[in-house]
Amino acid sequence: MRRPLRWLWLSLVVIVADLGSKMLATAWLAYARPVEVLPVFNLTLLHNTGAAFSFLAGHAGWQRWLFAAIAIGASVGLTIWMRRLRAGETLLAVSLSLIIGGALGNLYDRLVHGYVIDFLSFHWGQAYFPAFNLADVAITLGAIGLIIESLCDARRGRASS
Repeated sequence: MRRPLRWLWLSLVVIVADLGSKMLATAWLAYARPVEVLPVFNLTLLHNTGAAFSFLAGHAGWQRWLFAAIAIGASVGLTIWMRRLRAGETLLAVSLSLIIGGALGNLYDRLVHGYVIDFLSFHWGQAYFPAFNLADVAITLGAIGLIIESLCDARRGRASS
C-alpha cells in the first residue's frame, strides 16, 4: 500500500451515508415514536447529547464540546497513524477509515445540532439496546477490525519467535 491515505474515501462514504440516513430519519420519523420494522428492530428517532449509551447526557452542555474535541483529536491521530502504515496493512487502513468516518459523522451532529441523531433501535421483549446510527456502526466495525488486526499481529509475533 504505497499511499495509505487513499483509504480516506471510505471515511467520506461513511460520512455521506451517515448524514443522509440521519436526514431521512429526521424527515420521516416522529421523535421517540418507534416504527416497527422487525419484531426485534425499530426505527426510533432520538437525540443523544451524551456519548455511547447516553454517557454524560444529563449534563448542562459542556459535554458537547468535550466529545467534539475528542472526535477531532481522534480523527487527526488516526489519520496520522494511517499515513504511517506499511504495505499490506489493508485491514488496519480500512478499520481506521471506518472509525474516522464515524467520528466525523457524529461530530457534525454535535456541532450543528448539539446532539447526535440516533434512530436504529434493537430490543428483545421489553429490554432495549440503546439506539444508534450508521456512524456508530462504522466505529464499531472499525474497532472490531482493529481487534482482529491486533490478534493477528500477536499470532504472527508468536509464530516468528
